[in-house]
Amino acid sequence: MASSFEKYQKRRLITSYFSVVISIALVLFLVGLLGILVLNTKKVADHFKEQIALTIYLDDTAKEVEIDQLQKSLALAEYTKSVNFVSKEDAAKKYSEEIGEDFMEFLGYNPLQNSIDIYFNADYVSEVKLAEITRDINENKFVDEIVYDKPLIALLNDNIKKLSLWIIIISVVFTFIAVLLINSSIRLSVYSKRFTIKTMQMVGATKSFIRRPFIWKSIKLGLIGSFLSLAGMAAVLYYLNESFPELNFLSDRLILLALFAAILLLGILITWLSTFFATQRFLNLKTDELYY
Repeated sequence: MASSFEKYQKRRLITSYFSVVISIALVLFLVGLLGILVLNTKKVADHFKEQIALTIYLDDTAKEVEIDQLQKSLALAEYTKSVNFVSKEDAAKKYSEEIGEDFMEFLGYNPLQNSIDIYFNADYVSEVKLAEITRDINENKFVDEIVYDKPLIALLNDNIKKLSLWIIIISVVFTFIAVLLINSSIRLSVYSKRFTIKTMQMVGATKSFIRRPFIWKSIKLGLIGSFLSLAGMAAVLYYLNESFPELNFLSDRLILLALFAAILLLGILITWLSTFFATQRFLNLKTDELYY
């Protein structure tokens, strides 16, 4: 009979430990995902900014040497990510493919112009900086027109600022919730042993002596949960990097290692503090208060 009761108690203990580990792992995994999102928000935003092109349409009177000089000066500019020259013939061919017919047969001539597409480094994709760049390029007499999507740039920058702010707010709130959830799991685990704690105290054991095994056990559970969450984060990062190679999620390895280390330390710190205060509470209770 005693053996059966001991097995039952052992199963309950294992179940309790398992639930604590899973709770820690899931919560830290979600916090880690938010951390990855926060770290890569700028990178994703920069990627979208760098897809916006400014198109320079050139006069038909522009000489080849002038076009080459402009193209080279733009390529060497600090704000340029890439420059692409599009001849009027290539533009006509592409447009014909898009509409499904050769419009030049109907018109009898090619109305399109030679153009240069500029893609910018993300830091220069703003209304003010692009306006300054446009003024400088317009000083070339053979430039006919400069076109870029001003409303899109304004909307993109505005939404990026709002998104960044909300991500930070959500991360702070979620981290607070994570601390509460892990703390609750640890408190329930300690609560199941409140009579053991009080018995040890009654036979003369000091508070620090009683707390020590509970704290070490919780730290071990926190480490296991942290490593499980880190494995999940690594899998998500690998998937994202394979799915979106242009964003290169694994490029900032030192920052990612710092994030992984922070998640590991967070798991240890929360379990240590939660166990300390949970055991302290039951150590300060009177015997008759343990039943409530």
